[in-house]
Amino acid sequence: MARLLEHINVPGIETFDVYRKHGGYKSVEKALKTMTPDEVTEEVKKSGLRGRGGAGFPAGMKWSFLDRKSDKPRYLVCNADESEPGTFKDRYLMEKIPHVLIEGMITSSYALGAKTSYIYVRGEYMYIIRILEKAIQEAHANGFLGKNILGTDYSLELYVQPGGGAYICGEETALLESLEGKRGNPRLKPPFPAVAGLYASPTVVNNVETISAVCSIVNESGDEYAKIGIGKSTGTKLISASGHINKPGVYEIDLGLPVEEFIYSDKYCGGIWKGRKLKAVVAGGSSVPILPADLILKTAKGEPRLMSYESLSDGGFATGTMLGSGGFIVMDETACIVRNLWTFTRFYHHESCGQCSPCREGTGWMEKVLHRIEHGHGHMEDIDLLVDVAKKIEGNTICPLGDAAAWPVASAIRHFREEFEYHVRYPEKVKNPKHFELEPFRSEKVLATV
Repeated sequence: MARLLEHINVPGIETFDVYRKHGGYKSVEKALKTMTPDEVTEEVKKSGLRGRGGAGFPAGMKWSFLDRKSDKPRYLVCNADESEPGTFKDRYLMEKIPHVLIEGMITSSYALGAKTSYIYVRGEYMYIIRILEKAIQEAHANGFLGKNILGTDYSLELYVQPGGGAYICGEETALLESLEGKRGNPRLKPPFPAVAGLYASPTVVNNVETISAVCSIVNESGDEYAKIGIGKSTGTKLISASGHINKPGVYEIDLGLPVEEFIYSDKYCGGIWKGRKLKAVVAGGSSVPILPADLILKTAKGEPRLMSYESLSDGGFATGTMLGSGGFIVMDETACIVRNLWTFTRFYHHESCGQCSPCREGTGWMEKVLHRIEHGHGHMEDIDLLVDVAKKIEGNTICPLGDAAAWPVASAIRHFREEFEYHVRYPEKVKNPKHFELEPFRSEKVLATV
């Protein structure tokens, strides 16, 4: 039941006129002319919409935390940094149908009482910035931005701000620091952005997909939106599917879809490429725990695993993972878990802001040890050393980057320890970067029978 991507293939949908003909900006008209800001917030609460950037925190509840008694200006900031490896759904949305984000920004800003709002876009998305700026100009020209929107007493200015392409700026307080022109280091909390965010003023930071979803919630009502999905995982979710599948791409799913159906049905990923077997999946971007085939298709209790916040996390980190940002990376039997993990760890070491010593030093050590194991110079004690370093990082940093670096290491060793041991036992074999393509690693534990 597509909401965000319903008109994605309509020719010219990126332009104001075509978007408007297909129902665009109706939520702005409805909100500004028939609803109070509090009523818009209440609809978002009723919808059960959860943050689509990774944390999954209820959006309406986050809005309600905003300090409305402050005499300072309020801000809405859209986090369009999308720097989580494996995630590319926000880019797709902004590129193909930018006005849905602009519409969501206007409606959401009205609900929050923000008169100035920002879309913070990662520097590598410079062509996306040009697309958004054109969409903003079109909205201005048609009376949906600027002073007295649609003849009401509500005014809003919307700006696009490029970032420096730093992963750390996906964390909301680091993003705000960058937006203020400073180095993107995460802030200590409290105070939280809802009280003292951008320019020490009340601020809400939401993801592109989260803000875009507000349009259909206001148009249809929060109760109608909540009927989609399952349990507390309401609505639709954009999934960035990549890896060893026949049909990689961006899919909009109803939350609660079985993982097995998502991977193997022709409607979605179309199964594993070249007829190979499923080995592992990173379900929510590089920062979430990796799961072997048996645990991604079914929970430890033997129940079908669903594409929902609750089902994917069933079993905790021992046997579960997280939906995260929806960066769904599929690996077949030729994939090397150690090499993949080394790649992830190199990324986190490079992107650590260096503010917290456990993250600054620990990510470096994990990268070095994994390099050693992957290139045939590892020792058996290195495996437990990695686990120990990960434990010392987790929970000991200002922002979640430390956890994001530690969780993949801990889960990979938890579920694929045999593979790490193989690298130590057969150093000459693993020195070839394509070692498991030439001779796939075989283990009854990790290969699916489907």
